[in-house]
Amino acid sequence: MVVGLIIGGIVVLLLVIFIACYNGLVHKKAAVEEGFSTMDVYMKKRYDLIPNLVETVKGYAKHEKETLDNIIKARGANYADMTPEQKIESSQNISRMIPNIMALAESYPELKANENFMQLSGELSQVEQDIANARKYYNGCVKNYNIACRAFPSGMIASMFHFEEAKMYEVSNETERENVKVSFD
Repeated sequence: MVVGLIIGGIVVLLLVIFIACYNGLVHKKAAVEEGFSTMDVYMKKRYDLIPNLVETVKGYAKHEKETLDNIIKARGANYADMTPEQKIESSQNISRMIPNIMALAESYPELKANENFMQLSGELSQVEQDIANARKYYNGCVKNYNIACRAFPSGMIASMFHFEEAKMYEVSNETERENVKVSFD
Protein backbone atom coordinates (compact mmCIF):
# COMPACT_ATOMS: atom_id res chain seq x y z
CA MET A 1 0.00 0.00 0.00
CA VAL A 2 2.73 2.47 1.00
CA VAL A 3 4.81 1.41 -2.02
CA GLY A 4 1.77 1.99 -4.24
CA LEU A 5 1.33 5.52 -2.84
CA ILE A 6 5.01 6.28 -3.34
CA ILE A 7 4.89 5.02 -6.93
CA GLY A 8 1.66 6.93 -7.53
CA GLY A 9 3.26 10.10 -6.08
CA ILE A 10 6.29 9.69 -8.31
CA VAL A 11 4.09 9.21 -11.39
CA VAL A 12 2.05 12.32 -10.52
CA LEU A 13 5.24 14.31 -9.93
CA LEU A 14 6.69 13.18 -13.27
CA LEU A 15 3.41 14.02 -14.99
CA VAL A 16 3.44 17.52 -13.47
CA ILE A 17 7.06 18.04 -14.56
CA PHE A 18 6.21 16.77 -18.06
CA ILE A 19 3.21 19.10 -18.38
CA ALA A 20 5.15 22.07 -17.01
CA CYS A 21 8.04 21.49 -19.45
CA TYR A 22 5.71 21.00 -22.42
CA ASN A 23 3.70 24.13 -21.60
CA GLY A 24 6.91 26.09 -21.09
CA LEU A 25 8.09 25.08 -24.54
CA VAL A 26 4.74 26.06 -26.04
CA HIS A 27 4.90 29.49 -24.38
CA LYS A 28 8.49 30.09 -25.45
CA LYS A 29 7.73 29.05 -29.03
CA ALA A 30 4.76 31.42 -29.06
CA ALA A 31 7.04 34.21 -27.81
CA VAL A 32 9.46 33.51 -30.68
CA GLU A 33 6.59 33.67 -33.19
CA GLU A 34 5.31 36.89 -31.62
CA GLY A 35 8.82 38.35 -31.67
CA PHE A 36 9.20 37.54 -35.35
CA SER A 37 5.77 39.00 -36.11
CA THR A 38 6.72 42.25 -34.37
CA MET A 39 9.97 42.45 -36.32
CA ASP A 40 8.10 41.50 -39.50
CA VAL A 41 5.74 44.48 -39.12
CA TYR A 42 8.66 46.90 -39.04
CA MET A 43 10.51 45.15 -41.88
CA LYS A 44 7.33 45.37 -43.99
CA LYS A 45 6.97 49.05 -43.16
CA ARG A 46 10.56 49.66 -44.28
CA TYR A 47 10.01 47.44 -47.33
CA ASP A 48 7.09 49.67 -48.34
CA LEU A 49 8.92 52.91 -47.48
CA ILE A 50 11.96 52.24 -49.69
CA PRO A 51 10.20 52.73 -53.09
CA ASN A 52 8.82 56.10 -51.96
CA LEU A 53 12.25 57.21 -50.84
CA VAL A 54 13.84 55.96 -54.06
CA GLU A 55 11.25 57.76 -56.21
CA THR A 56 11.93 60.99 -54.35
CA VAL A 57 15.67 60.59 -54.91
CA LYS A 58 15.11 59.71 -58.58
CA GLY A 59 13.55 63.11 -59.14
CA TYR A 60 16.83 64.75 -58.18
CA ALA A 61 19.35 62.15 -59.30
CA LYS A 62 18.23 60.98 -62.72
CA HIS A 63 21.75 59.86 -63.74
CA GLU A 64 21.95 57.63 -60.63
CA LYS A 65 19.26 55.33 -62.07
CA GLU A 66 21.39 52.16 -61.87
CA THR A 67 22.06 52.56 -58.15
CA LEU A 68 18.40 53.26 -57.48
CA ASP A 69 17.24 50.33 -59.59
CA ASN A 70 19.57 48.05 -57.62
CA ILE A 71 17.96 49.26 -54.41
CA ILE A 72 14.50 48.37 -55.71
CA LYS A 73 15.78 44.95 -56.84
CA ALA A 74 17.13 44.36 -53.32
CA ARG A 75 13.57 44.46 -52.05
CA GLY A 76 12.89 41.17 -53.83
CA ALA A 77 9.47 39.69 -54.55
CA ASN A 78 6.06 40.39 -53.08
CA TYR A 79 6.58 40.65 -49.32
CA ALA A 80 3.40 38.79 -48.43
CA ASP A 81 4.51 35.76 -50.47
CA MET A 82 7.91 35.48 -48.76
CA THR A 83 8.85 32.89 -46.16
CA PRO A 84 10.26 34.18 -42.85
CA GLU A 85 13.76 33.31 -44.08
CA GLN A 86 13.20 35.25 -47.32
CA LYS A 87 11.89 38.22 -45.34
CA ILE A 88 15.03 38.25 -43.22
CA GLU A 89 17.23 37.95 -46.34
CA SER A 90 15.33 40.78 -48.05
CA SER A 91 15.70 42.90 -44.92
CA GLN A 92 19.44 42.25 -44.89
CA ASN A 93 19.68 43.23 -48.58
CA ILE A 94 17.79 46.45 -47.90
CA SER A 95 20.06 47.21 -44.93
CA ARG A 96 23.06 46.93 -47.23
CA MET A 97 21.47 49.29 -49.77
CA ILE A 98 20.30 52.08 -47.44
CA PRO A 99 23.77 53.68 -47.21
CA ASN A 100 23.69 54.03 -51.01
CA ILE A 101 20.51 56.11 -50.80
CA MET A 102 22.03 58.26 -48.09
CA ALA A 103 25.24 58.70 -50.08
CA LEU A 104 23.19 59.93 -53.03
CA ALA A 105 21.37 62.38 -50.80
CA GLU A 106 24.70 63.82 -49.66
CA SER A 107 25.50 64.62 -53.31
CA TYR A 108 22.32 66.65 -53.81
CA PRO A 109 21.87 69.50 -51.30
CA GLU A 110 18.50 70.42 -52.83
CA LEU A 111 17.33 66.84 -52.23
CA LYS A 112 18.35 67.02 -48.58
CA ALA A 113 16.20 70.16 -48.29
CA ASN A 114 13.18 68.52 -49.96
CA GLU A 115 10.32 68.26 -47.45
CA ASN A 116 9.11 64.90 -48.80
CA PHE A 117 12.62 63.45 -48.64
CA MET A 118 13.12 64.78 -45.13
CA GLN A 119 9.85 63.20 -43.98
CA LEU A 120 10.64 59.85 -45.63
CA SER A 121 14.19 59.77 -44.29
CA GLY A 122 12.88 60.60 -40.81
CA GLU A 123 10.43 57.72 -41.07
CA LEU A 124 13.24 55.46 -42.29
CA SER A 125 15.40 56.41 -39.31
CA GLN A 126 12.53 55.61 -36.93
CA VAL A 127 11.76 52.32 -38.67
CA GLU A 128 15.44 51.33 -38.52
CA GLN A 129 15.40 51.93 -34.76
CA ASP A 130 12.16 49.95 -34.42
CA ILE A 131 13.65 47.06 -36.40
CA ALA A 132 16.76 47.07 -34.22
CA ASN A 133 14.64 46.91 -31.06
CA ALA A 134 12.41 44.19 -32.53
CA ARG A 135 15.50 42.16 -33.49
CA LYS A 136 16.77 42.35 -29.92
CA TYR A 137 13.42 41.18 -28.58
CA TYR A 138 13.16 38.40 -31.16
CA ASN A 139 16.68 37.16 -30.47
CA GLY A 140 15.98 37.21 -26.71
CA CYS A 141 12.90 35.05 -27.25
CA VAL A 142 14.86 32.70 -29.52
CA LYS A 143 17.62 32.38 -26.92
CA ASN A 144 15.16 31.44 -24.16
CA TYR A 145 13.35 28.99 -26.42
CA ASN A 146 16.55 27.37 -27.67
CA ILE A 147 17.86 26.98 -24.12
CA ALA A 148 14.60 25.24 -23.20
CA CYS A 149 15.00 22.96 -26.23
CA ARG A 150 18.50 21.97 -25.07
CA ALA A 151 18.11 21.85 -21.28
CA PHE A 152 17.10 18.82 -19.25
CA PRO A 153 14.30 17.67 -18.95
CA SER A 154 12.57 20.05 -21.37
CA GLY A 155 15.04 19.10 -24.11
CA MET A 156 13.80 15.52 -24.00
CA ILE A 157 10.23 16.68 -24.32
CA ALA A 158 11.20 19.10 -27.12
CA SER A 159 12.78 16.20 -28.97
CA MET A 160 9.77 13.94 -28.42
CA PHE A 161 7.33 16.55 -29.74
CA HIS A 162 9.59 17.92 -32.51
CA PHE A 163 10.13 21.38 -31.10
CA GLU A 164 12.89 22.56 -33.44
CA GLU A 165 15.34 25.22 -32.37
CA ALA A 166 14.68 28.65 -33.86
CA LYS A 167 17.24 30.64 -35.84
CA MET A 168 18.63 33.87 -34.43
CA TYR A 169 18.48 36.99 -36.56
CA GLU A 170 22.16 37.52 -37.27
CA VAL A 171 24.11 40.10 -39.16
CA SER A 172 25.18 38.44 -42.38
CA ASN A 173 28.27 40.45 -43.26
CA GLU A 174 30.74 43.02 -41.99
CA THR A 175 29.11 45.98 -43.76
CA GLU A 176 25.93 45.37 -41.79
CA ARG A 177 27.95 45.47 -38.56
CA GLU A 178 28.97 49.04 -39.31
CA ASN A 179 26.81 51.92 -38.15
CA VAL A 180 24.50 53.31 -40.81
CA LYS A 181 24.71 57.06 -40.64
CA VAL A 182 21.38 58.60 -41.53
CA SER A 183 21.95 62.33 -41.32
CA PHE A 184 20.49 65.13 -43.38
CA ASP A 185 21.81 68.31 -41.81
